[in-house]
Amino acid sequence: MQSKKRQAENKELALLVAVQLSDCSDDQIQVQLDELELLAETAGAVVEDCIIQKRAKIDAATFIGKGKVSSIIEQAKELKLQLIIFNDELSPTQIKNIQKLTGDSIKILDRTGLILDIFDNHARSREAKTQIKLARLEYMLPRLTRQWTHLERQMGGVGTRGGPGETQIEIDRRLIRNQITKLKLDLKKIQKQHSTQTQSRNSIYKIALVGYTNAGKSTLMKSLSGSDVYIQDQLFATLDTTTRKVDLGGGVSFILSDTVGFIRKLPHDLVASFRSTLSEVKDADLILRVCDASSPQMQSHIKTIDQVLKSLNITHENQLTVINKVDLVDDEDLLAGLKKSNPDAIFISAHKSLKINVLKKSIVGLIKSNFIRKSLKLRFNQLKNIEMIYEDLNVIHRIDKYDGIELEVEGKSDMLKKIENIINK
Repeated sequence: MQSKKRQAENKELALLVAVQLSDCSDDQIQVQLDELELLAETAGAVVEDCIIQKRAKIDAATFIGKGKVSSIIEQAKELKLQLIIFNDELSPTQIKNIQKLTGDSIKILDRTGLILDIFDNHARSREAKTQIKLARLEYMLPRLTRQWTHLERQMGGVGTRGGPGETQIEIDRRLIRNQITKLKLDLKKIQKQHSTQTQSRNSIYKIALVGYTNAGKSTLMKSLSGSDVYIQDQLFATLDTTTRKVDLGGGVSFILSDTVGFIRKLPHDLVASFRSTLSEVKDADLILRVCDASSPQMQSHIKTIDQVLKSLNITHENQLTVINKVDLVDDEDLLAGLKKSNPDAIFISAHKSLKINVLKKSIVGLIKSNFIRKSLKLRFNQLKNIEMIYEDLNVIHRIDKYDGIELEVEGKSDMLKKIENIINK
């Protein structure tokens, strides 16, 4: 433990707390705690210990019961910890009551607050920062009594009902509501600008990468596009949607978008705030569901991906499951089992560039399945459009004649229509 503390240096030391209800197995609660530990480490904390309490139901006042809370706080004080992190979202009342029992010597954080903290640290673009600020304020609004220490100093006694403390709370709430309204308007403006910028891409095939956080989406994007993108082995390394144009030759090109990673119990306010970012997924012609083959919870991760997509009203027939990180699976039987249970998936290693060509071939096949063929005739005075045709369509055959050029091409119907309108002007 001492070596762990030495490694921590200036990092906060944390105790994790999880409640196991009757419908949750030992394995499931352990997986959730492992994930919570990763979240805590991503936020910059060092986890010293974990506590699991089995309960028939959640305590409305303190989540785990006053006696257990007092016991946990004493343990945290003995270990000289600065943080107690709960695996679930706590109500404003629960956080306030637990915080009172600590005497403000230890910070109380729930899973939602922890994830918001991580997102706050990782936001880079104006859109992501606005989304995070909005989610944080909506989370903070009902919890003002614990966020603002001066609010606790309320006057008591006759004639002071609704005194300065309560007035200050209402002022703070109004200020936050005003900020929320402004941020929502800002997001609408950003989304409108984003929509205008992407209108020019409407005719291009669009592919979106979705997946559990840390599944290797950014590495896959780099492997497919050949361009540098930020890659870090941690949860929520990237929050901003990254977009690249990929040209596979033969008239096959597409826009590839990498979106924020998913996770269990992703806060509702956060999902709502990121709707505009995740619109890239909704507008996609193809969704690549990226999974981590080395994770023992891969099938559970797929369910989480589907649940988040469903919560955003995103239902897609065109989905391709890509199981990444096969280079990290040493057990041949395990890999064979994964292939048997996911017969339509493509197994790759984006990091090692294994089977990337197989994935590219599948993408080409799916894109071309929407192509139609057509013959185009260009007179010599229309040859200024030839470069555009070669760039946006796949030219299968060309015949040069005395009065012009005949081309047999294939491509998306809307792109063909656009080019026909241009050359027929």
